[in-house]
Amino acid sequence: MLIKHLENLCLLCGASGNETSVRDYIYNNALDYKNSMTIDPLGSLIIEKKGIKSSPKKLMISAHMDEVGLIITYINDDGTMQIAPVGGIEPSVVIGRPVVVGNDNINGVIGAKPIHLLSNEQRQKLPSFSELYLDIGAKSREEAESIVSPGTYVHFLPGFDRMGSTRIRSKALDDRIGCAIMLQLLSEQLPYDVTFAFLVQEEVGLRGAKAAAYSVNPDVCIVLEATTAADLAGADEDSRVCSLGKGPVVPFMDRSTIYDKKLYDAAFSECRRLGIPCQTKTRIAGGNDSGAIHVSRGGVRTVSVSAPCRYLHSPSCVADIADIENCCKLTRAMIEKAVEI
Repeated sequence: MLIKHLENLCLLCGASGNETSVRDYIYNNALDYKNSMTIDPLGSLIIEKKGIKSSPKKLMISAHMDEVGLIITYINDDGTMQIAPVGGIEPSVVIGRPVVVGNDNINGVIGAKPIHLLSNEQRQKLPSFSELYLDIGAKSREEAESIVSPGTYVHFLPGFDRMGSTRIRSKALDDRIGCAIMLQLLSEQLPYDVTFAFLVQEEVGLRGAKAAAYSVNPDVCIVLEATTAADLAGADEDSRVCSLGKGPVVPFMDRSTIYDKKLYDAAFSECRRLGIPCQTKTRIAGGNDSGAIHVSRGGVRTVSVSAPCRYLHSPSCVADIADIENCCKLTRAMIEKAVEI
């Protein structure tokens, strides 16, 4: 069910602040396994699941439901629209991309000024979002306004495809991978009580994590994520950060967190015991909800388990199924370790 849940989740649209459809899917698929479920004021879904034993420490496992996307800011006289990013998106990755607009998934495309109208100076520069526009086929502002308005969300066109024998391509693998792993674990008998936190608004500043960590007040947390793999031609040594096919990524440090050393060591020890590959980040780069969680209240011991993913924050992220399955195996093993260390 792990990869099927991942496919179903990736086909849903849920940019930061607009996670309702993703949360509804998770809610409906967790009904048979939860002991309690609450939705906090920001929209994060908190699920309590009893284990075989009561935990000596309160354990939270988290993943964020939101994906990067776009939002309409202004409607032009010709019926095209100005857009802004929701989360970290490079303008160059969206030009010419098909998108879906609003709750009705209206077809659209992201356009840019034709190259023959660009000056020599403009041709040498990467575009900005102010130079791009959304086209939904409207012929005038009035026609466009009858369909959309400023504040309407725009998402990359959903799709979930197999590539080669072990890899998948989709938008929103960051972090529907973590959500799918948590749904899988919810369906299993666990050794200890666990609080599963499906969080909102990670891509715009770890906002859901900050609120949920304060409310849940865990002693220890496992943060599930997808993280940037740059294992491509021209990227050597440490610049690759991590690689597809080499197992879960357990970082010792990123831009927002220095991770708990004992939990970090335990993760690698568990991978050796399980006979699965494991890697760390070779650069101090990126960040995730750990940045807000580990400094909540009096502090939370935190470890992160991430799936390596190419082309993160683009319409076509690529990940390896074996890495995702091994992230699930490691997380399952770390439930016991995390509360006993």
